Amino acid sequence: MSILPSNIETLAAKVIKLGAEKGVYVATAESCTGGLIGGALTDIAGSSAVVDRGFITYTNKAKMQVLGVSADTLRDVGAVAEATAREMAAGAIRKSAAHLAVAVTGIAGPGGSEHKPGGRVHLATAGREGVILHKKMDYGDIGRDKVRLATIETALEMLLSALEEM
Repeated sequence: MSILPSNIETLAAKVIKLGAEKGVYVATAESCTGGLIGGALTDIAGSSAVVDRGFITYTNKAKMQVLGVSADTLRDVGAVAEATAREMAAGAIRKSAAHLAVAVTGIAGPGGSEHKPGGRVHLATAGREGVILHKKMDYGDIGRDKVRLATIETALEMLLSALEEM
């Protein structure tokens, strides 16, 4: 029995099933979710055929060192930005054997600012040919747990969509 909410478990199972059918490895690059997307995927039996690895890059230093996010990007737009999510996803592809990666960076809360409110998350998927999709989500200041769960759901939906296109 999974510890995941049923909607997330269902999405994760679909990603694993389709990834296995297509022979696709996936990687995750996570900031505000702290590894929960990778956890959701590896909670599904058979995930070893699909999940290559996950990167938890919570700090800016980790984003630069582990994924190669540009210091200029982080200085100019910050960690919670489209460019950062795109660079994280591209870095996860470069640093793995994965065919497809998803990256998330955001403010789960509490906190935030006028320009980057709590509940704002940027997500990106990338493949070997480059970034496939970016989404900016404003879930609202609904609480840390709810923002993280919503982010996991969106990330899995993005992975599934990208897999369907492969």
